[in-house]
Amino acid sequence: MSITAERKAELLKQYAIKEGDTGSPEVQVAILTERINNLTDHFKGHKKDNHSRRGLLKMVSSRRSLLDYVKSKDEERYKTLITSLGIRR
Repeated sequence: MSITAERKAELLKQYAIKEGDTGSPEVQVAILTERINNLTDHFKGHKKDNHSRRGLLKMVSSRRSLLDYVKSKDEERYKTLITSLGIRR
């Protein structure tokens, strides 16, 4: 259910604003999106896993807050981020 270190490094390389950037909203949203996608695949086989579903809802809420922050700061960054991640809004 969690992402591998290699995949996380790829996401950091792709969405980092500068070298060594791990805390920018873009990177955080990309990592959360990857974890959310993994969990949604998990729920296709484990429909009654309500404990993990609660964690999923918390991650979705956290991602929504980060996306709202990016949108309030720079709308163009927000649009490029959601299109590159394939998030519908």
